[in-house]
Amino acid sequence: MIDLSIDITMRQGAFVLTVRDSASVEVLGLLGPSGSGKTSLLESIAGIRTPEQGEIRIGDRVLFSSAKKIDLPARERRIGYVPQDALLFPNMNVTANINYGARGAQGAQGAQGARGAQGAHGAQGAHGAHGAQGAGFDALVQILDLQDLLERRVDKLSGGEKQRVAIARALMTRPSILLLDEPLAGVDRERRDVILPYILRIRKELHVPLIYVTHDEAEINSIADRVLRLGR
Repeated sequence: MIDLSIDITMRQGAFVLTVRDSASVEVLGLLGPSGSGKTSLLESIAGIRTPEQGEIRIGDRVLFSSAKKIDLPARERRIGYVPQDALLFPNMNVTANINYGARGAQGAQGAQGARGAQGAHGAQGAHGAHGAQGAGFDALVQILDLQDLLERRVDKLSGGEKQRVAIARALMTRPSILLLDEPLAGVDRERRDVILPYILRIRKELHVPLIYVTHDEAEINSIADRVLRLGR
């Protein structure tokens, strides 16, 4: 459970996004059509985009406040963010991609993007690193069923497998909250039914609060405690 308070205004060209919401939830769903500002809102929470004005608060931590001139860098927000395209490191195998997230727990951005990558075998021995809520590498691999993929390179993974690896990498940053931007958008309906239970396991076994973005009504109803609807 996490207390989230958002009261912001931001511009996207001629479109002005205004969000005012406060909730105590395990999973907050963001639902809306393309162009309604779902990804922009996630990026504002993660510290990738800066709103025009307002405040974002998680618990008693103020992440952004235009009035107080607070804008915490992304690496200090303790937020795991998995964008739609996963942004895995193509020159690393699955083990190294997951372990790269442990850098985020030590102050690096970890899962925020594919910059400054190390070599393909640079982190393979770090199975003892800990991720979300103290869960280690092995526990995350087990929860997300990645055991048979650890030595594969990114270009050998399916869309659903890439998403699971990206989620594991984000969880290795030990986030206080995990942001998932349409994690099932790039997979077909059959694979969606396979991947969704993994996300539900994260909620059940790791107790990591989620903000889950989709434009699919049935999908959001199956996972979210509360839904915030955005529209143009």
